[in-house]
Amino acid sequence: MKVKPYSQNDRALPMKVAAYYNKEQINYEDRHIPTIGDEEVLIRMEYCGLCGTDIHKVIDETVPPETVLGHEVSGEIVKKGAKVKDYKVGDRVFVAHHVPCFTCHYCKRGSFSLCAQFKQTNLDPGGFSEYIRVPALHVKHTMGLLPNGMSYEQGALVEPIACCLHGFELIDTHPGDTIFIMGAGQIGLLQVQIARALYASNIIVSDINPFRLDKALEFGADEAINSQKENVAEKVLELTNGRGADIIIISASISSLLPEALECVARGGTVLVFAPFKDTEVAIPAAKFFNDEIKVIGSYSSNPYNYEKAVYMLKNKVFDVERMITHRFPLAELDKAIATAHNPTASVLKVLITP
Repeated sequence: MKVKPYSQNDRALPMKVAAYYNKEQINYEDRHIPTIGDEEVLIRMEYCGLCGTDIHKVIDETVPPETVLGHEVSGEIVKKGAKVKDYKVGDRVFVAHHVPCFTCHYCKRGSFSLCAQFKQTNLDPGGFSEYIRVPALHVKHTMGLLPNGMSYEQGALVEPIACCLHGFELIDTHPGDTIFIMGAGQIGLLQVQIARALYASNIIVSDINPFRLDKALEFGADEAINSQKENVAEKVLELTNGRGADIIIISASISSLLPEALECVARGGTVLVFAPFKDTEVAIPAAKFFNDEIKVIGSYSSNPYNYEKAVYMLKNKVFDVERMITHRFPLAELDKAIATAHNPTASVLKVLITP
């Protein structure tokens, strides 16, 4: 369903949003179209990806009522402020939701996602909305043009790919590495495709969902382990002649995967914790850090320097976006989209929301 064209007189008219109230109530409701400032733009959302963090914020009820979630956005600029010089009405763009300050202690060290300003910035009201105000900082730092020939669907993948690239830039990968990805959801399969582009010699994936494991093999994994049917650590050691994986990426929000990963990691290897854990404590074998010189690294979100790389990789067909998108839901059915994506046995990968 296409939304109506924007008019300069539309400020008083309603637009539709999907607003969170609690995990049982997501309202498809009217809001006023946002007013923009001189350095801002208004975009009409074409697609907004449904992220795992959106799902967990709903299921775990960690955001205030009336919140409009969604941050994997592509759309068309329908109005721009008088001081916006680099964009014009009609431009096709992607935009992300957080912007660092670039000047604080963390930014100077390259840890942009740890900046105090980072989480304080956001789109207005959020990606699950017909129209979105893009604040000046976002226009300057996290919005970009979609190249000719790149679809809006691909544009909605820029932000999650950028997050994956941020994770990979924190770990020391080499051509020929064995990379083990724990979790074959939408993020895990993006990571499979990045690992293949980085010339990993052996890509192993684990999950409990047979559909996702089959897809992991289609997208470039060499081995797929069903963690409900096999002992993961034994299988990884078997596949690596007892050495273990050089790089392990935890892409499922299950804290027990961390000690399991330490059973699978090679000496001198790295474990990247890409997914958030609910539990505050987990037991791990501390001696391995000294004896085996292993590293455990966390990765949160992306930074503004990842987006251009993500666009370049999309343009050069590193990712098979069309095969990754398994479901499209209208904004009015966001609750159904979340239920579908949250089902651990469903045949679902990437879910996109349309107006």
